[in-house]
Amino acid sequence: MQNAALHPIYCMNNNAKRRRNNNMTVPAREKNAGETPLNVMEDVVFKAMLTSDTDVSRETLRRLLCVCTRREVSAVRVTNNDLVPPHKEGKTPRLDVHVTFNDGESADLEMQINKTDDDLKARAELYAAMLLSGQPRRGCKYEEIKRVYQIFFLNCVIFPDSGKLPQRFSYREETEHHRLSEISEIIFYELPKLERRVREITAGKTAVKTDDLSEEEKWCIFMRYRHEKRAAKLVEKLYREEEGIMLAEKAVKGISRDYLKFAREMAETKNRIERQYRLYKAEKEGLEKGMAQGLERGMAQGLEKGMEKGIKKGIKKGMEKGMVQGMEKGMAAGRNEERQRFLEMLDLGLPVEEIKQRLEHERGTL
Repeated sequence: MQNAALHPIYCMNNNAKRRRNNNMTVPAREKNAGETPLNVMEDVVFKAMLTSDTDVSRETLRRLLCVCTRREVSAVRVTNNDLVPPHKEGKTPRLDVHVTFNDGESADLEMQINKTDDDLKARAELYAAMLLSGQPRRGCKYEEIKRVYQIFFLNCVIFPDSGKLPQRFSYREETEHHRLSEISEIIFYELPKLERRVREITAGKTAVKTDDLSEEEKWCIFMRYRHEKRAAKLVEKLYREEEGIMLAEKAVKGISRDYLKFAREMAETKNRIERQYRLYKAEKEGLEKGMAQGLERGMAQGLEKGMEKGIKKGIKKGMEKGMVQGMEKGMAAGRNEERQRFLEMLDLGLPVEEIKQRLEHERGTL
């Protein structure tokens, strides 16, 4: 019997189910001096900054996409965050911010605050391929396939031999490096690569100047250091100078802290349910596998024991039968030999009574 406590339905957080909607309506403006600024690298803050149903959030997303793609972007629309796999057993990635724009082009923006055991490079390639495969294909000509962008903001370094930010990848010829097409691009922003620049500025070695920073570097510094006190002046200068970053700052300040608390709790509840479901599924699969292996092993052992028992029984029966047959053959051979001796003595002219006495005497001496 399966353990009911492991089933995901029993792992629901009752507090989360009773949560009221007004948790998402109380605005937080970070007024208190002792209040820690929100960390844009946190998953829920990153998503809320770019996907809230406000004009400020929508324009923030559009501006950021313009910077990342280095192209003009319009008609941005946040879409379903689950990518549909090509078959029912396929992996179903859940994206951070999945958007379409420019009449069918699409992008996924991911924020990775902690380094994981995953191969982020392979993950990026998979996501980009799924963004392409998710486009409507019936009756579509190849030249009509829309561009896709897979964009990662990483709080870790995966290209340690290069100080370049960002790292941009596309299909290119091996030696001549000309690009195969424009339909797919993968972009990595390794945020820790800006630490040296930020440390020099915040330590007073250089004036708080941003003229030599690229637009991409400015956005990355804002997202990576907004919550750090040592970089407060630098971050403030950035959002006062850059309209896009100013919109991002407004979007973050407009996020309700109660909403963040609610979103974090819901995310924790969801993750807990998913972990319990994986455990439940693994236990179920393990039980089924164990039963199958036990049945197979039991059959093999039964067959082996049956053969062993059969062999022993066969040997015993064979020996008994052999002994009986041997005795029968021996007795028959003895009778034949006695008959032959009788005939030989009869040919010698001995009387029958004397022959019998001699044969009995020979039997007694054997």
